[in-house]
Amino acid sequence: MSAPPDTVEVDAGLDNDSTYGDEISKYTASLTSTVLETRKENGRTYHGYPYYMPNDENEKERLDMMHELMLTMMDRKLFLSPISSSPHRVLDLGTGTGVWAMDFADQYPSAEVIGIDLSPIQPNFVPPNVKFVIDDFDDTWVEKDFDFIHGRYLAGSSKDFAKLFRECYKNTAPGGWVEFQEWDTDLFSQDGSTDGSSIKQYYELLNGEFAKIGRIINTGPRLEGWIRDAGYKNVQVKKYLVPMGAWPKDKHLKTLGAWNMIEAESGFEAGVMAVLTRHAGWSKEEVDILVAKTRSDAKNPAVHTLFNFYVVYGQKQED
Repeated sequence: MSAPPDTVEVDAGLDNDSTYGDEISKYTASLTSTVLETRKENGRTYHGYPYYMPNDENEKERLDMMHELMLTMMDRKLFLSPISSSPHRVLDLGTGTGVWAMDFADQYPSAEVIGIDLSPIQPNFVPPNVKFVIDDFDDTWVEKDFDFIHGRYLAGSSKDFAKLFRECYKNTAPGGWVEFQEWDTDLFSQDGSTDGSSIKQYYELLNGEFAKIGRIINTGPRLEGWIRDAGYKNVQVKKYLVPMGAWPKDKHLKTLGAWNMIEAESGFEAGVMAVLTRHAGWSKEEVDILVAKTRSDAKNPAVHTLFNFYVVYGQKQED
């Protein structure tokens, strides 16, 4: 098995006319040059920081498709928290392409919406009440008093989720809300059709290899505990059922499954390529074979793959 490439290419990817302005280095207590590095390996572009999902155009398209999947799943709602009708300061952790932050800003034009991410992959032209910050949210925060903190698809992105949630609590305004939206990556089927399948093997590898490097990928079922332990009250849990593929008879589930299949076309490779080639000794060709078999199972109408998706929110009590 071949060793992974180790080339790191410094490329900030920032435009002088971008929306970042002076906010690139003000969010947390420190900002190192690593935050602005990229690395190219196995035909994809990744962040120089040890984060294991790509940040190239294919991944941007996938994230935007995931956004549509979430809107379809949540009845076109961006969040479930009973926030104020006029929030002042809102934070979107791991904002990615910034689509959630921009949609929120359009709905709440009086709010200041801040999206934070390691990669500057957000668009230049955004609503006037949005700004993006390039930084690592695992650092100590210097911003304070957010009325609403939102995070989605943060699996594998934090070295210590319990600490991250405590940091959220310290920086939530009294009476403010936090909401996180994450997958349960332990797939299942109601008829045993995933038993012994390649898609089952894929997710077992995904969970196992990330656990070996100290990164939690199966975050959905843990959200409630982290939020409660951080000190939030009025915690609510909503669990959605999401198929993989358009095999369900139910129209809504069929639509969700179709969206999930579309995003997974590139998502299967994105999820495991870096962790398996960097840490498990796999070659790109071996990963490609696993991904091809997984895609085949995902498209097979006889394999009835199901996932749970968690939306969990809680409130910081008034002082």
